[in-house]
Amino acid sequence: MTTPTPGQGPAPLSASLRGAVDLSAPKRPRPQAPAPDGPGSGAAADYIVEANQDSFPALIQLSGQMPVVVELTAGWSVIASQLSPVMEKVAREFAGRFVLARVDVDASPGIAQAFQLQSVPAAVALLKGQPIPLFQGLATEDELRSFVNELLKVAQANGATGQAGGAGQQDAAGQPLPPLHQEAFDATEAGDYAAAAAAYRKALAEQPGDNDARTGLAQVELMQRLESADANAIRTAAAERPDDVQAQLAVADLGVTGGHVEDAFARLVRFVARSTGEDRETARARLVELFDVVGTSDPRVAKARQALARALF
Repeated sequence: MTTPTPGQGPAPLSASLRGAVDLSAPKRPRPQAPAPDGPGSGAAADYIVEANQDSFPALIQLSGQMPVVVELTAGWSVIASQLSPVMEKVAREFAGRFVLARVDVDASPGIAQAFQLQSVPAAVALLKGQPIPLFQGLATEDELRSFVNELLKVAQANGATGQAGGAGQQDAAGQPLPPLHQEAFDATEAGDYAAAAAAYRKALAEQPGDNDARTGLAQVELMQRLESADANAIRTAAAERPDDVQAQLAVADLGVTGGHVEDAFARLVRFVARSTGEDRETARARLVELFDVVGTSDPRVAKARQALARALF
């Protein structure tokens, strides 16, 4: 950390962030694929698929990396034909955060039998190879979004946060950024973290599946929280108030910026394990944000996700 000049008070902690964690996402986000226009368009083909008994083992394997929602349908079912467009619309909204696999139970009776299917339509999620029943019959768009959001929370706690359709994307160095990403980059470079965060929130409002915007938002919010913080005061407060959620969040932020990532993660996992109610959820949510800051591929994140899942369940 930069030594403060006498009389100026503590140096802003945000000045030391780039040496402790990888904050390259606000600088060089990957280009986002354009929103698909129809059932056969571009990126949607990666996360809306037709499945059968031959291809199903690959879906089970994929569920170790990201959630798979299996839509069990049949050509003769009028209700199933009503559900399919709704399922597809919601899948497009989440833009690859889960894979929608449509199965015709008449063509693949073994899958229906494996799920002990009683009627169509129905939906079952696969996560880490394990089936999670979602619903039978019709479901509204709002109900589907609710199911998916809950599924993604469980997936996040288990480290299954892959993104379909992203394998071919390259680093965007030298390439034009999407306008809101460029706005966030410019604001970050100017030290205006509030403006950068606002730009990333706009990007997420337009495209909820924009993982680069989500990561960028987590990073600039961390910089914003520590912009004028006093490290000694944060450590003292955390030591004196172990059950104060805000004190523990602040020292965890400090730990990540100082490179003490495992200690910061362990602190919040312990807090989650011994807490209840709103404080518990607040600590869990901050921990997930810090996972994004450090990077979801980091082995320390994978280890902490497992510990968080044990603390929650």
